Amino acid sequence: MSRRAAERLLRRLGPLAVEQPARGITHTQNGYSNNIVNSRRRFHCVPSPQYPQHGPRTTGAYDVQKSAGKASEVQKRAFGTAATHVLRNPAYAVLNSDDVSYFKSILGDSGVVQDEDRVAVANVDWMGKYRGASQLLLLPKSTTEVSKILSYCNSRRLAVVPQGGNTGLVGGSVPVYDEIRSVSIPCLQVIVSLAGMDKIISFDNVNGILTCEAGCVLENLSTFVENEGFIMPLDLGAKGSCHIGGNVSTNAGGLRFIRYGSLHGNVLGLEVVLANGTVLDMLTTLRKDNTGYDLKHLFIGSEGSLGVVTKISILTPAKLPSTNVAFLSCNDYISCQKLLLAARRNLGEILSAFEFMDHHCIDLAMRHLEGVQNPLPASPYKFYVLIETTGSDESYDKSKLEAFLLRSMEDGLVADGVIAQDISQASNFWRIREGISEASVKVGAVYKYDLSIPVEKLYDIVEEMRSRVGDNADVLGYGHLGDGNLHLNIVSSKYDDNLLAQIEPFVYEWTSAQRGSVSAEHGLGLMKAEKIHYSKSSEAVSAIDGLHQETAGPQFNPKSLQGSTSVCTVLKVPPIILQLNVKGMDLLYQVQISDVSKAFPGSVRKDGTDRRELEEIVRSRS
Repeated sequence: MSRRAAERLLRRLGPLAVEQPARGITHTQNGYSNNIVNSRRRFHCVPSPQYPQHGPRTTGAYDVQKSAGKASEVQKRAFGTAATHVLRNPAYAVLNSDDVSYFKSILGDSGVVQDEDRVAVANVDWMGKYRGASQLLLLPKSTTEVSKILSYCNSRRLAVVPQGGNTGLVGGSVPVYDEIRSVSIPCLQVIVSLAGMDKIISFDNVNGILTCEAGCVLENLSTFVENEGFIMPLDLGAKGSCHIGGNVSTNAGGLRFIRYGSLHGNVLGLEVVLANGTVLDMLTTLRKDNTGYDLKHLFIGSEGSLGVVTKISILTPAKLPSTNVAFLSCNDYISCQKLLLAARRNLGEILSAFEFMDHHCIDLAMRHLEGVQNPLPASPYKFYVLIETTGSDESYDKSKLEAFLLRSMEDGLVADGVIAQDISQASNFWRIREGISEASVKVGAVYKYDLSIPVEKLYDIVEEMRSRVGDNADVLGYGHLGDGNLHLNIVSSKYDDNLLAQIEPFVYEWTSAQRGSVSAEHGLGLMKAEKIHYSKSSEAVSAIDGLHQETAGPQFNPKSLQGSTSVCTVLKVPPIILQLNVKGMDLLYQVQISDVSKAFPGSVRKDGTDRRELEEIVRSRS
């Protein structure tokens, strides 16, 4: 497009700035911009139907399961043989009636849930892929109660699974060590939900520092701080259900990472209950504290394996009055890369989000998300980019965005695009991006991979995966391009072992060859626990083990805290299991010797270790 044509189109746009709605945009003092003229071509503004708010809007640890509805049921059918099977860990004790009586003595009857329907929800992840069979759900309402629970469980060697909103995608928040059960294998694990600890403790409206309990729902915190003139430094599609404690424990990334960075840089302090019940008070609100080790970073991203996060103090950025959202199309992935570089150079300090999606994602979203409309229905392009800017000067921000769009169009980086005229349009754009995961689940079986890859190679794995699976599945590529974070989804009508064999271990081997990470922001959970060696060297894993076993001391040597089955699997299991994990033994074999032959007759590991050899190894470690 010529410069004159581009300028002519941009002049027709008029004022662009709108303020932040539910995900950040509210109308301006004088109402929405009315000067934007519809154009049927480049950077036109579409009509403004009332789109529903994006993302689940439920609260509490269990509502997310109820909101999953039919999608969850589809997954339960599709993944009938897909869930990772992990048998009882013999190092843990079995729950009995005396244990239940003790928990009732400290929590009361209402804090000890044994109702099958309520416990069943906590036993299943929101995708319906991982299922446990715990029969006890505890709902503490204070740090003291959490401390008593963990102290007791530690002394009894009862396995504990901390749980927040249960919105994770890798099975890290569900009990799995009693996954395969029979009448002779009673309940093994206790689920400790932080849903009852949802108080906002304080807010410093001078420095923007929020202190709250771990069970606070992220969206509720966002609403609270926005009323104070601030925003949360992270934003997720699951914000209506996820808990801030779970966000911290998994070091959740999300949509604002490119602007505000990770939680390691925003969390100022934590209160954590260790496995033996010790309360570790690190709940500072100081920006600077150089007195020795900064222990809070051990718990950010440890997925509940070292302790249970009960309180958080977090820095919240100021809410800026001017927000613009654009939905763009590109001819190829190289254009997306160049557009990212141009956005960083030309939008600079006002760039707050840069998300990309391929056309497979858009097609899926249009078919399965209710109430959304394609912003570019006539665009036969392969890639789409959502850009958000936030700033403090509407006129300045508008001129920067216009200059950026003009230059990008001239350079051929952008083929077509739409700028949100009002809140409903901006919400629709974000609904498409945030709803891809939801739309995928409605199809049936979803193989989800959360990868961190150098940007220049990020889409190569999507194309290679399409070549591998052919017509057996639809391969989607989308994510946070500004962070080098790809969400690779392989979607099929049903789970299939042959399809999985085409995907794994190739996806991990390819990522490792690029020196990428097999988990960019979701954590490892159960799904990727044994995949740590693809991103960490054996020396690094040994160092983690050494830190835990020798440096941290006995208070960090949990006998009960099972937490998530994550990178810290090597940190949270008894020594006999630890040795097997360090040597790369599958979680499948964390079982009683007598259970192996019953559950897996004739089973043989890929590395040639058969059942008999395994039994000898376990006996030698005992």
